[in-house]
Amino acid sequence: MSPKSLSAYLSTSIMPIDSKIRSRASYDLSVILVTGSYDHEIRFWEAWSGICSRTIPGVGQINRLCISPDKRFVAAAVHKKVHIYEIGSASTQPYITFDGHTDNVTSLAFQGEGNWLVTGSEDSSIRIWDMRSAHTQRNYDNASPVNDVNIHPNQGELISCDQSGSIKQWDLAENACVYELAPAGPVPIRSVNFASDGTCLVAGSNKGRVYVWKIRDERELGDRYVAVKKFDAHSKYLTKCLLSPDVKYLATCSADTTVKIWDVGEGYEFKHSKTLTGHQRWVWDAAFSADSAYLVTASSDHVARLWEVASGETVRQYNGHHKAVVCCSLNDVSIPLPRGR
Repeated sequence: MSPKSLSAYLSTSIMPIDSKIRSRASYDLSVILVTGSYDHEIRFWEAWSGICSRTIPGVGQINRLCISPDKRFVAAAVHKKVHIYEIGSASTQPYITFDGHTDNVTSLAFQGEGNWLVTGSEDSSIRIWDMRSAHTQRNYDNASPVNDVNIHPNQGELISCDQSGSIKQWDLAENACVYELAPAGPVPIRSVNFASDGTCLVAGSNKGRVYVWKIRDERELGDRYVAVKKFDAHSKYLTKCLLSPDVKYLATCSADTTVKIWDVGEGYEFKHSKTLTGHQRWVWDAAFSADSAYLVTASSDHVARLWEVASGETVRQYNGHHKAVVCCSLNDVSIPLPRGR
Protein backbone atom coordinates (compact mmCIF):
# COMPACT_ATOMS: atom_id res chain seq x y z
CA MET A 1 0.00 0.00 0.00
CA SER A 2 1.52 3.32 -1.05
CA PRO A 3 1.76 5.94 1.72
CA LYS A 4 -0.12 8.42 -0.47
CA SER A 5 -3.50 6.86 0.27
CA LEU A 6 -6.61 8.69 1.42
CA SER A 7 -5.07 8.73 4.89
CA ALA A 8 -1.99 10.56 3.63
CA TYR A 9 -4.05 13.13 1.78
CA LEU A 10 -6.06 13.90 4.87
CA SER A 11 -3.13 14.06 7.29
CA THR A 12 -0.71 16.15 5.20
CA SER A 13 -0.77 19.15 2.91
CA ILE A 14 0.33 17.05 -0.08
CA MET A 15 -2.11 17.50 -2.94
CA PRO A 16 -3.05 14.44 -5.03
CA ILE A 17 -1.30 13.69 -8.26
CA ASP A 18 -3.33 15.17 -11.09
CA SER A 19 -4.70 12.58 -13.48
CA LYS A 20 -2.99 14.38 -16.39
CA ILE A 21 0.48 13.89 -14.91
CA ARG A 22 0.04 10.46 -13.38
CA SER A 23 2.41 9.05 -16.01
CA ARG A 24 5.28 10.48 -13.96
CA ALA A 25 4.55 7.97 -11.24
CA SER A 26 4.53 4.18 -11.34
CA TYR A 27 1.25 4.00 -9.41
CA ASP A 28 -2.22 5.45 -9.81
CA LEU A 29 -2.66 7.18 -6.47
CA SER A 30 -5.99 8.81 -7.22
CA VAL A 31 -8.82 8.71 -4.71
CA ILE A 32 -12.21 8.07 -6.32
CA LEU A 33 -15.25 8.82 -4.17
CA VAL A 34 -18.77 8.81 -5.60
CA THR A 35 -22.26 9.16 -4.13
CA GLY A 36 -25.72 8.52 -5.53
CA SER A 37 -28.97 10.15 -4.47
CA TYR A 38 -32.71 10.19 -4.94
CA ASP A 39 -32.12 13.56 -6.63
CA HIS A 40 -31.06 11.38 -9.62
CA GLU A 41 -27.47 12.65 -9.52
CA ILE A 42 -24.12 10.89 -9.23
CA ARG A 43 -21.50 13.14 -7.65
CA PHE A 44 -17.72 12.75 -7.66
CA TRP A 45 -15.91 14.27 -4.70
CA GLU A 46 -12.43 15.39 -3.80
CA ALA A 47 -12.27 13.30 -0.66
CA TRP A 48 -9.59 15.45 0.96
CA SER A 49 -11.36 18.82 0.43
CA GLY A 50 -15.05 17.93 0.34
CA ILE A 51 -15.45 19.69 -3.01
CA CYS A 52 -17.71 18.17 -5.67
CA SER A 53 -15.54 17.77 -8.78
CA ARG A 54 -18.11 16.36 -11.21
CA THR A 55 -21.84 15.73 -11.41
CA ILE A 56 -23.75 13.35 -13.67
CA PRO A 57 -27.35 14.66 -13.64
CA GLY A 58 -30.62 13.04 -14.65
CA VAL A 59 -29.39 9.50 -14.07
CA GLY A 60 -32.63 8.17 -12.57
CA GLN A 61 -33.42 6.18 -9.44
CA ILE A 62 -29.95 5.19 -8.21
CA ASN A 63 -29.87 2.18 -5.90
CA ARG A 64 -26.18 1.24 -5.74
CA LEU A 65 -22.73 2.33 -6.96
CA CYS A 66 -19.50 0.39 -7.44
CA ILE A 67 -16.10 1.58 -8.71
CA SER A 68 -14.10 -0.85 -10.84
CA PRO A 69 -10.79 -2.11 -9.38
CA ASP A 70 -8.77 -0.21 -12.03
CA LYS A 71 -10.70 3.04 -11.32
CA ARG A 72 -11.75 3.29 -14.97
CA PHE A 73 -15.49 2.84 -14.48
CA VAL A 74 -18.27 3.40 -11.99
CA ALA A 75 -21.29 1.10 -12.25
CA ALA A 76 -24.64 2.55 -11.23
CA ALA A 77 -27.71 0.43 -10.51
CA VAL A 78 -30.49 2.62 -11.88
CA HIS A 79 -33.92 1.04 -11.41
CA LYS A 80 -33.88 -2.05 -13.70
CA LYS A 81 -30.67 -1.20 -15.56
CA VAL A 82 -26.98 -0.84 -14.84
CA HIS A 83 -25.21 2.14 -16.39
CA ILE A 84 -21.43 2.06 -16.71
CA TYR A 85 -19.76 5.49 -16.71
CA GLU A 86 -16.15 6.28 -17.57
CA ILE A 87 -14.53 7.99 -14.60
CA GLY A 88 -11.95 9.79 -16.76
CA SER A 89 -14.54 11.16 -19.18
CA ALA A 90 -16.53 14.40 -18.97
CA SER A 91 -19.50 12.77 -20.69
CA THR A 92 -22.76 12.47 -18.78
CA GLN A 93 -23.86 9.55 -20.98
CA PRO A 94 -23.20 5.91 -20.05
CA TYR A 95 -20.27 4.16 -21.69
CA ILE A 96 -22.40 1.01 -21.82
CA THR A 97 -25.71 -0.10 -20.29
CA PHE A 98 -26.63 -3.55 -19.02
CA ASP A 99 -30.31 -4.19 -19.64
CA GLY A 100 -31.99 -7.46 -18.64
CA HIS A 101 -33.38 -7.28 -15.12
CA THR A 102 -37.14 -6.76 -14.81
CA ASP A 103 -37.15 -5.05 -11.40
CA ASN A 104 -34.90 -2.90 -9.21
CA VAL A 105 -31.20 -3.79 -9.25
CA THR A 106 -30.23 -3.79 -5.58
CA SER A 107 -26.57 -4.81 -5.57
CA LEU A 108 -23.39 -4.60 -7.64
CA ALA A 109 -19.88 -6.03 -7.38
CA PHE A 110 -16.92 -6.06 -9.76
CA GLN A 111 -14.75 -9.13 -10.24
CA GLY A 112 -11.22 -8.57 -8.92
CA GLU A 113 -9.74 -7.78 -12.34
CA GLY A 114 -12.81 -5.91 -13.55
CA ASN A 115 -13.61 -8.44 -16.28
CA TRP A 116 -17.18 -8.99 -15.15
CA LEU A 117 -19.85 -7.53 -12.92
CA VAL A 118 -22.39 -9.35 -10.77
CA THR A 119 -25.82 -7.88 -10.03
CA GLY A 120 -28.70 -8.86 -7.77
CA SER A 121 -32.27 -7.73 -8.29
CA GLU A 122 -35.75 -7.63 -6.82
CA ASP A 123 -36.74 -9.73 -9.85
CA SER A 124 -35.22 -12.66 -7.87
CA SER A 125 -32.29 -13.14 -10.22
CA ILE A 126 -28.51 -12.83 -10.03
CA ARG A 127 -26.71 -11.99 -13.26
CA ILE A 128 -23.07 -11.94 -14.30
CA TRP A 129 -22.26 -9.47 -17.08
CA ASP A 130 -19.26 -9.49 -19.41
CA MET A 131 -17.69 -6.01 -19.32
CA ARG A 132 -16.43 -6.37 -22.90
CA SER A 133 -19.66 -7.43 -24.56
CA ALA A 134 -22.26 -6.07 -22.10
CA HIS A 135 -24.00 -9.45 -22.37
CA THR A 136 -25.23 -11.70 -19.58
CA GLN A 137 -22.81 -14.59 -19.00
CA ARG A 138 -24.80 -16.24 -16.21
CA ASN A 139 -28.35 -15.88 -14.93
CA TYR A 140 -29.24 -17.56 -11.63
CA ASP A 141 -32.80 -17.91 -10.35
CA ASN A 142 -32.75 -17.05 -6.65
CA ALA A 143 -36.52 -17.62 -6.14
CA SER A 144 -36.76 -14.54 -3.89
CA PRO A 145 -35.93 -10.82 -4.26
CA VAL A 146 -32.16 -10.33 -3.84
CA ASN A 147 -30.94 -7.74 -1.34
CA ASP A 148 -27.17 -8.09 -1.63
CA VAL A 149 -24.46 -10.00 -3.50
CA ASN A 150 -20.78 -10.31 -2.58
CA ILE A 151 -17.85 -12.00 -4.36
CA HIS A 152 -15.57 -14.35 -2.43
CA PRO A 153 -11.89 -13.27 -2.51
CA ASN A 154 -11.12 -16.42 -4.54
CA GLN A 155 -13.32 -14.92 -7.31
CA GLY A 156 -14.95 -18.31 -7.87
CA GLU A 157 -17.91 -18.03 -5.51
CA LEU A 158 -20.74 -15.60 -4.86
CA ILE A 159 -22.77 -15.10 -1.71
CA SER A 160 -26.27 -13.61 -1.83
CA CYS A 161 -29.00 -12.75 0.65
CA ASP A 162 -32.67 -12.18 0.08
CA GLN A 163 -36.13 -11.24 1.31
CA SER A 164 -37.01 -14.82 2.26
CA GLY A 165 -34.19 -14.92 4.83
CA SER A 166 -31.86 -17.12 2.77
CA ILE A 167 -28.12 -16.75 2.28
CA LYS A 168 -26.84 -18.72 -0.71
CA GLN A 169 -23.40 -19.63 -1.98
CA TRP A 170 -23.15 -19.85 -5.76
CA ASP A 171 -20.22 -21.81 -7.19
CA LEU A 172 -19.18 -20.42 -10.56
CA ALA A 173 -17.34 -23.60 -11.56
CA GLU A 174 -20.37 -25.77 -10.84
CA ASN A 175 -22.70 -23.03 -12.09
CA ALA A 176 -25.15 -23.64 -9.26
CA CYS A 177 -26.16 -22.86 -5.70
CA VAL A 178 -24.17 -25.28 -3.56
CA TYR A 179 -24.93 -24.07 -0.03
CA GLU A 180 -27.79 -22.34 1.73
CA LEU A 181 -28.19 -20.78 5.18
CA ALA A 182 -31.30 -19.43 6.90
CA PRO A 183 -30.04 -17.96 10.20
CA ALA A 184 -33.16 -15.96 11.06
CA GLY A 185 -35.90 -18.12 9.57
CA PRO A 186 -38.15 -15.97 7.37
CA VAL A 187 -36.67 -12.64 8.55
CA PRO A 188 -35.13 -10.91 5.49
CA ILE A 189 -31.34 -10.70 5.36
CA ARG A 190 -30.36 -7.22 4.22
CA SER A 191 -26.57 -7.34 3.81
CA VAL A 192 -23.74 -9.88 3.45
CA ASN A 193 -19.97 -9.44 3.36
CA PHE A 194 -16.94 -11.71 3.07
CA ALA A 195 -13.76 -10.98 5.00
CA SER A 196 -11.00 -9.95 2.60
CA ASP A 197 -8.98 -13.03 3.60
CA GLY A 198 -11.96 -15.34 3.05
CA THR A 199 -11.98 -16.61 6.64
CA CYS A 200 -15.42 -15.45 7.70
CA LEU A 201 -18.80 -14.22 6.52
CA VAL A 202 -21.03 -11.63 8.18
CA ALA A 203 -24.70 -10.94 7.50
CA GLY A 204 -27.24 -8.49 8.89
CA SER A 205 -31.01 -8.90 9.14
CA ASN A 206 -33.84 -6.41 8.84
CA LYS A 207 -34.28 -6.60 12.61
CA GLY A 208 -30.76 -5.36 13.34
CA ARG A 209 -29.13 -8.68 14.20
CA VAL A 210 -25.67 -9.65 12.89
CA TYR A 211 -24.64 -13.24 12.17
CA VAL A 212 -21.06 -14.46 11.80
CA TRP A 213 -19.74 -17.70 10.26
CA LYS A 214 -16.25 -19.13 10.13
CA ILE A 215 -15.51 -20.36 6.60
CA ARG A 216 -13.72 -23.67 6.49
CA ASP A 217 -11.27 -24.58 3.79
CA GLU A 218 -12.92 -26.74 1.14
CA ARG A 219 -10.48 -29.53 2.00
CA GLU A 220 -11.68 -29.66 5.61
CA LEU A 221 -14.38 -32.10 6.64
CA GLY A 222 -17.74 -30.86 7.88
CA ASP A 223 -19.91 -27.89 7.02
CA ARG A 224 -18.26 -25.13 5.01
CA TYR A 225 -19.90 -22.41 7.13
CA VAL A 226 -19.70 -22.74 10.91
CA ALA A 227 -21.88 -20.35 12.92
CA VAL A 228 -19.70 -18.70 15.56
CA LYS A 229 -21.53 -15.56 16.64
CA LYS A 230 -24.78 -13.62 16.56
CA PHE A 231 -25.60 -10.35 18.27
CA ASP A 232 -28.03 -7.44 18.16
CA ALA A 233 -26.24 -4.50 16.55
CA HIS A 234 -29.20 -2.13 16.29
CA SER A 235 -32.73 -2.00 17.65
CA LYS A 236 -34.03 -0.73 14.31
CA TYR A 237 -33.65 -1.76 10.68
CA LEU A 238 -30.09 -2.68 9.65
CA THR A 239 -29.15 -1.48 6.17
CA LYS A 240 -25.50 -2.49 5.78
CA CYS A 241 -22.77 -4.56 7.43
CA LEU A 242 -19.21 -4.25 6.19
CA LEU A 243 -15.87 -5.69 7.32
CA SER A 244 -12.81 -3.48 6.96
CA PRO A 245 -10.09 -4.57 4.50
CA ASP A 246 -7.76 -5.49 7.39
CA VAL A 247 -10.64 -7.41 9.07
CA LYS A 248 -10.11 -5.48 12.32
CA TYR A 249 -13.47 -3.69 12.23
CA LEU A 250 -17.10 -4.31 11.38
CA ALA A 251 -19.28 -1.33 10.48
CA THR A 252 -23.07 -1.58 10.74
CA CYS A 253 -25.48 1.05 9.40
CA SER A 254 -29.05 1.52 10.52
CA ALA A 255 -32.36 3.33 10.36
CA ASP A 256 -31.57 4.60 13.87
CA THR A 257 -29.32 7.28 12.21
CA THR A 258 -26.10 5.75 13.55
CA VAL A 259 -23.16 3.72 12.35
CA LYS A 260 -21.58 1.37 14.86
CA ILE A 261 -17.99 0.19 14.80
CA TRP A 262 -17.20 -3.24 16.22
CA ASP A 263 -13.67 -4.43 16.98
CA VAL A 264 -13.03 -7.90 15.55
CA GLY A 265 -10.93 -9.93 17.96
CA GLU A 266 -9.45 -13.41 18.01
CA GLY A 267 -11.95 -16.22 18.00
CA TYR A 268 -14.43 -14.03 16.11
CA GLU A 269 -15.22 -11.84 19.08
CA PHE A 270 -17.07 -8.67 18.12
CA LYS A 271 -16.84 -5.89 20.69
CA HIS A 272 -18.74 -2.63 20.31
CA SER A 273 -16.06 0.04 20.01
CA LYS A 274 -17.87 3.26 19.16
CA THR A 275 -21.05 4.73 17.74
CA LEU A 276 -20.71 7.28 14.95
CA THR A 277 -23.32 9.99 15.48
CA GLY A 278 -24.00 12.99 13.27
CA HIS A 279 -26.39 11.84 10.58
CA GLN A 280 -29.97 12.97 11.13
CA ARG A 281 -31.80 10.23 9.22
CA TRP A 282 -31.32 6.66 7.99
CA VAL A 283 -27.77 5.64 7.10
CA TRP A 284 -27.94 3.51 3.96
CA ASP A 285 -24.44 2.68 2.83
CA ALA A 286 -20.78 2.70 3.85
CA ALA A 287 -17.31 2.14 2.38
CA PHE A 288 -13.93 1.73 4.09
CA SER A 289 -10.69 3.27 2.83
CA ALA A 290 -8.06 0.79 1.64
CA ASP A 291 -6.07 1.07 4.88
CA SER A 292 -9.23 0.70 7.04
CA ALA A 293 -8.54 4.05 8.74
CA TYR A 294 -11.55 5.91 7.30
CA LEU A 295 -15.21 5.18 6.57
CA VAL A 296 -17.55 6.97 4.16
CA THR A 297 -21.30 6.88 4.89
CA ALA A 298 -24.43 7.90 2.95
CA SER A 299 -27.64 9.08 4.59
CA SER A 300 -31.20 10.21 3.95
CA ASP A 301 -30.23 13.57 5.50
CA HIS A 302 -28.82 14.50 2.03
CA VAL A 303 -25.23 14.26 3.31
CA ALA A 304 -22.29 11.88 2.99
CA ARG A 305 -19.65 11.88 5.71
CA LEU A 306 -16.06 10.76 6.06
CA TRP A 307 -15.20 9.39 9.50
CA GLU A 308 -11.89 8.63 11.14
CA VAL A 309 -12.41 5.15 12.54
CA ALA A 310 -9.92 5.50 15.41
CA SER A 311 -11.55 8.61 16.87
CA GLY A 312 -15.11 8.14 15.63
CA GLU A 313 -15.13 11.77 14.48
CA THR A 314 -16.37 13.28 11.21
CA VAL A 315 -13.38 14.68 9.30
CA ARG A 316 -15.17 15.70 6.07
CA GLN A 317 -18.77 16.31 5.10
CA TYR A 318 -20.01 16.17 1.52
CA ASN A 319 -22.90 18.57 0.90
CA GLY A 320 -24.66 19.14 -2.41
CA HIS A 321 -27.30 16.49 -2.94
CA HIS A 322 -30.89 17.71 -2.68
CA LYS A 323 -32.48 14.45 -1.58
CA ALA A 324 -31.50 11.29 0.29
CA VAL A 325 -27.99 9.98 -0.38
CA VAL A 326 -28.52 6.23 -0.61
CA CYS A 327 -25.21 4.84 -1.86
CA CYS A 328 -21.50 5.53 -1.96
CA SER A 329 -18.35 3.92 -3.30
CA LEU A 330 -14.68 4.59 -2.57
CA ASN A 331 -11.51 3.36 -4.26
CA ASP A 332 -8.20 4.72 -2.94
CA VAL A 333 -6.13 1.61 -3.61
CA SER A 334 -2.69 2.29 -5.14
CA ILE A 335 -2.66 0.58 -8.54
CA PRO A 336 0.45 -0.11 -10.66
CA LEU A 337 0.20 1.82 -13.92
CA PRO A 338 0.74 -0.06 -17.20
CA ARG A 339 4.12 0.57 -18.79
CA GLY A 340 4.14 3.35 -21.30
CA ARG A 341 1.56 5.46 -19.49
